[in-house]
Amino acid sequence: MRLALPRFELALRLALREMRGGLSGFYIFLACIALGTGAIAAVNSVSKAITSAITTQGQTLLAGDVRFELNNREASPDELAYLKSLGQVAVSTGVRSMARLPDGSQQALVEVKAVDGAYPLYGTVTTDPQQPLDTLLAKQDDHYGALAAPVLIERLGLKPGDEILLGNIKLRLHATLATEPDALSEGFGFAPRMMVSREALKASGLIQTGSLVEHSYKIKLDNPVTRAGVIAAANKQFPSAGWSARTSDRASPSLTENVERFSQFLTLVGLTALIVGGVGVANAVRAFLDAKRTTIATFKCLGAPAMVVTLIYLMQILLIGSVGIIFGLALGAAAPFAATAFLKDVLPLPAEATIYPSALVLAALFGLITTFAFAILPLGHAREVPATALFREQSFDQSRLPPWPYLLAGGVALAALAALAIFSAEDHFIASIFLAAVAGAFVLLRLVAAGIAALARRSPRVNSPALRLAIGNIHRPGALTPSVVLSLGLGLALLVTLALIDGNLRRQLSGEIANKAPNFFFVDIQGSEREGFLKTVQQYSPQGVVTQVPMLRGRILAFNGTDVTKMNVPQGGRWVLRGDRGITYDEKVPSNSRVVEGSWWPADYTGEPLVSFSAQEARELGLKIGDTVTVNVLGRNITAKIANFRQIEWQSLSINFVMVFSPNTFRGAPHAWLATLKDPGATAAQEGAILKAVTNAYPTITSVRVKDALDIVGQLVAQLATAIRAAAAIALVASVLVLAGALASGNRARTHDAVILKTLGGTRTMLMRAFSYEYMILGFATAIFALVAGAVSAWYVVARLMRMQATFLPDVAVGTVVGALILTVGIGLAGTWRILGQKAAPVLREL
Repeated sequence: MRLALPRFELALRLALREMRGGLSGFYIFLACIALGTGAIAAVNSVSKAITSAITTQGQTLLAGDVRFELNNREASPDELAYLKSLGQVAVSTGVRSMARLPDGSQQALVEVKAVDGAYPLYGTVTTDPQQPLDTLLAKQDDHYGALAAPVLIERLGLKPGDEILLGNIKLRLHATLATEPDALSEGFGFAPRMMVSREALKASGLIQTGSLVEHSYKIKLDNPVTRAGVIAAANKQFPSAGWSARTSDRASPSLTENVERFSQFLTLVGLTALIVGGVGVANAVRAFLDAKRTTIATFKCLGAPAMVVTLIYLMQILLIGSVGIIFGLALGAAAPFAATAFLKDVLPLPAEATIYPSALVLAALFGLITTFAFAILPLGHAREVPATALFREQSFDQSRLPPWPYLLAGGVALAALAALAIFSAEDHFIASIFLAAVAGAFVLLRLVAAGIAALARRSPRVNSPALRLAIGNIHRPGALTPSVVLSLGLGLALLVTLALIDGNLRRQLSGEIANKAPNFFFVDIQGSEREGFLKTVQQYSPQGVVTQVPMLRGRILAFNGTDVTKMNVPQGGRWVLRGDRGITYDEKVPSNSRVVEGSWWPADYTGEPLVSFSAQEARELGLKIGDTVTVNVLGRNITAKIANFRQIEWQSLSINFVMVFSPNTFRGAPHAWLATLKDPGATAAQEGAILKAVTNAYPTITSVRVKDALDIVGQLVAQLATAIRAAAAIALVASVLVLAGALASGNRARTHDAVILKTLGGTRTMLMRAFSYEYMILGFATAIFALVAGAVSAWYVVARLMRMQATFLPDVAVGTVVGALILTVGIGLAGTWRILGQKAAPVLREL
């Protein structure tokens, strides 16, 4: 121990003394580390800002301390009395319906929110012009007041003071609805918001038996300290209520989960950029040590132990890496401030941005471990080189493996990097798959590089001097082939993967899904309206196919008697348990699905309640035939046995349900009907006529034009694609930096080669042509790998994770690869052109 400490101090002193010369030669190293670290720090800092804002602003986002939600029924007198005993209660009701102009010329789907006089308990409703909410929603003469979102006003060509029809009532638009405090906590809506009073909604006739209505009871607790136990106490008091509840510390769990999952994806992309940058670190370290040959030889000749020499340069590399990490952390720390400026109108963010130490510490760990993992192997090579070889101007031999302690240290560092990525991720499985793919790509790319070199070594002699020189450069000792193939391969494979995922999503939304989907969904059809509704639709679409099914809403409470809130449910199956689900009953197997396990019940079945469950969701929830499912429907708990599993074609967007019950389960239960219209030959004018006829004849029926819904989803996908492209750009920049680093590390050898060849008669143009051939060959081979690896990765994401049909899009994939190669190889050739311009005499004097 006494001997080790002086050695460490000596190494540190020599390392600091040698660094007085500055960071020359390490700028690409710094850029690689700063880029990857900054990406991870920025993504996690913004994610922390959003999730912390959801927690700290929970009362405003929820518009209460706690919220209870009931579907298709209002709270009973006893339930309402209990809720009122907890504190002040504000009641709101949400329903989708059709708003239309008085002359029936235009109509639009709206998300109606009916509120009482206590709303909002927290936060403020912003309107234009700004007036008290009670005044804006009050009834004047025979018109109820209304507020509308700007999109709806633009769509229907409205202005303040205009009349709108909703159901069976007339509304007067008094102002534009700018913001509502609890909009984010209520989830994503496919239609613009319209706000009215609860009295107006009751008069509209939209709330009927079986209507899809959501009643929310927001409570401002008399004693907010008791918030944590309120839900458990309420469920104990009313075990069959069937309400879903959340407190203000979990105001928007869906948004929180989506933010965390998307930030995980971007973090993994940033980690890929950092790993790609790690190749640049290895190149920079190799070039740095190659430039320090004489110094290393001097240390060894003066009796410095190999360990001291290794420590000197390891310390220098870690110190320089720390500088890059600090730059990256500065970018990450600034990200929440930038997000506050650009995203404050879209997502909940703190009123005043701050720094999130945990996000920065995580990014710093990624940066440090990556620096060490990729620097230790070149250091191992340098340790084994004798002083005599160094004085003879020989470079390090990279063909041999470094000593086993260095291999072990590198392996442990990479394992620590993988463990940190997995355990810091929201979904451990996805992170594991991602890292396994990166590791596999590393191995394959090393094999690709070895294969290219072997083919170049065995290639027949060609007549072109430039091509012959290019082939020799690929396989000669110290060739750039491994570094270039590795850096370009990872970057291009990631770019192809992201481009194909984006292309498949757009193709599905605009092509296959749109072609398979029905033209319309019609919701809240009452039993007395079914016949007249059918005649109206067939009048305007005689060739169309109308499908009608009974529709109820129910929330899953338990599997096999176990409360689902106490179960550890896998990520993929959580959506089934989140809120209420549409359910139905049927005597026959529904279309667009088939029984894959178990058997269907007979048409005249009268036994215990049975249910058919979606096969995919059942697997994710761990269910099997014979298990029981307890569902709350209209305030009653119903337990049914799983009779069979169905394979469902969700992509068709036809009427499909996770759960289909035997008809005897809901015999006599009040419900509405759901219908679809599919008419592939219908024109836009015909669809407009159908929408207008149904809305005017049956104002309480909600008509959803599927094309409009797909357009909204397409806009969301486009916004996500922007973020994905930004992440891909980071990977591309990392590849460019690594390529530049690889060229820089080989500059000395290339300069000597170029000078000798020019002395022997070679021209600068011929040499440039030779380097162009070399990069084209490497780029072509790497592009083939990127196309195959990217296609497989995109298929896995689209087909396995998104459960959509995956298709290889050659135009997207090839266009992405060609564009990226032109950029990266162009930058590489620009650097090479500078090398070829150096004078011969100074170089020849060093040989």
